[in-house]
Amino acid sequence: MERLDKIRSLDELLRESERCKNCPLWNERTNLVFGEGNPDAVIMFIGEAPGFHEDQQGRPFVGAAGKLLTELIESLGLKREDVYIANVLKCRPPNNRDPLPEEINACYPFLKKQIEIISPRILCALGRHAAYVLLGHIVNMNTSHGKHYQVDGRLVFVTYHPAAALYHGKLLDGIKKDFIELKKLYDDIIQQKEEQSRKEEKEQLSFW
Repeated sequence: MERLDKIRSLDELLRESERCKNCPLWNERTNLVFGEGNPDAVIMFIGEAPGFHEDQQGRPFVGAAGKLLTELIESLGLKREDVYIANVLKCRPPNNRDPLPEEINACYPFLKKQIEIISPRILCALGRHAAYVLLGHIVNMNTSHGKHYQVDGRLVFVTYHPAAALYHGKLLDGIKKDFIELKKLYDDIIQQKEEQSRKEEKEQLSFW
């Protein structure tokens, strides 16, 4: 899909999600938090749900956890605008409680469509709820963080939620080490893309 088509498709999906009333959360939000970033992103980061600051601003990861995520993204040699950031839920649960199964089921079609449109090579699950949704089973974060899994032709990389890393200081080193592994994955994929581009260019030249 061309970039302009992706932008149009994401905009249509945003309008559709703004009209969604498939769970009660729509009635309690200040703003829908759809997601933002590069529609051609190689990496898409997925958290669990908007918090207070996200609900106020209508943007994902803008509080303290967002500042940490931005720093971690920069450790990959990237900027926020180079990646795409979204959540499993588009509306904030009351008092930042965990998402309920029925809320996840109601919102998942929007996330699934976002993934299809953007078509990232790596999905980075930030926390156990995102990992559960992307992998389709309950995840033990202590044993799964820093690892990646092949799902439907994409790599799902699991790490802690930045908010959890800030709240539990011992997880901060863990998430930083996880991003070192994520950078290796990213660099490998970029190298593969460059090699494929050179191969295709060489094949095209051979026709002349």
